[in-house]
Amino acid sequence: MFGRWFGSIGNKGAKGAAHGSTLAGFALPDSAGVLSCRVLDPVGEAVRRAEFGVMDASGRKIVAGETDPYGNVLATVPAGEYRLAVTAEGFTPFHGSVSVAGGERSGPGEVTLQASAPPQLPDAGEWEIEPMHSQIGFTARHIGMARIHGRFNTFAGAVRIADRMENSAMHVIIDAASIDTNVQMRDDHLRSGDFLDVGRYPTLEFYSDRFVHRGGTRWGVSGALTLHGVSRTVTLDTQYLGLGNGLEGETRAACRASTELHREDFTLTWQTMLARGIAVVGPSISIDMDIQIVPKG
Repeated sequence: MFGRWFGSIGNKGAKGAAHGSTLAGFALPDSAGVLSCRVLDPVGEAVRRAEFGVMDASGRKIVAGETDPYGNVLATVPAGEYRLAVTAEGFTPFHGSVSVAGGERSGPGEVTLQASAPPQLPDAGEWEIEPMHSQIGFTARHIGMARIHGRFNTFAGAVRIADRMENSAMHVIIDAASIDTNVQMRDDHLRSGDFLDVGRYPTLEFYSDRFVHRGGTRWGVSGALTLHGVSRTVTLDTQYLGLGNGLEGETRAACRASTELHREDFTLTWQTMLARGIAVVGPSISIDMDIQIVPKG
C-alpha cells in the first residue's frame, strides 16, 4: 500500500528547490523517496537538457533522463544510497553521493556545473577526410514499415581550416552508387531512376564555407548539398570531438555531424513506385556522420 499521498513536497534536503512545488495526487510508496536537485551554470542560470543518471552501490543505473527547462532533476527511487552523475555540453561532469530516505524528498540541492575548457582546434591548413576511420550513414523509414539503416561506402573530402575557424570551408563528394543497406534488391532500387538515378547523377556533393560556433563543442556547418541534380541549403549539427594521434603518430581531428533531409526537396517523389504499390522510403531521411580528418600530404 502507498504510505503517503504528496499534495505538496517540501524542501527536505533540497536547498534551492522551488518552494511550494506541488505534485497533486502523487502516490509515494513507503519504501521510496524523491531524489531532486537543480542544475545551474556558473552564473546561476538553469542548465536545461543536462543528462543525469542515478546509480546504486554496484554501479547499476536505476534511472536516467534530462533536466527540465528549469534545470530540475526529479526521480522517484527506492530508499537507499546512490551516486548521481550530471553531464552537459560544455561543462565538467558532476558526480556526487546522495542518500534517499523513504517517504521524503532528498538531494544535493543546487548542483553547479563548471565550464570545461574547449578542445584544441586543428591547425590552419589543408586537411582531408580519412575514409578508413570515417562513416556516412543514414536512417529512413519504409512507409508503414520498420526503419532502414544504410551508408555510403565510398566518399572523399577536403577541409580548409582557416586561422579563424568560422572562415573555414569544406567540400565532400559521395559516390551515389556506393549506397549500401545490406539488401541487394533494395539497393538496386535506390540506385535506379526512381531514387538516386546514379546513371545521370553519379555523385552527391556538399560544399560549405559557413562554420558557426554554437557554444562549447557545437558548431553549425551550413552549405549547399547537391543531390539528384538539385542543390539545397542544409546545416550540419556538428560536435567537434578534438585532436588525437593515429597509430603512426599522425595528427587527426574528429567530429560527429547530423542533419535531416526531405526527399521531395530533391524531386525524389517516386510516383511510379507508389502507383505500382511498392513500399518506399518515407518523406524524411536522417543523416549521421562520424568524420576524421588528417593533414593533407
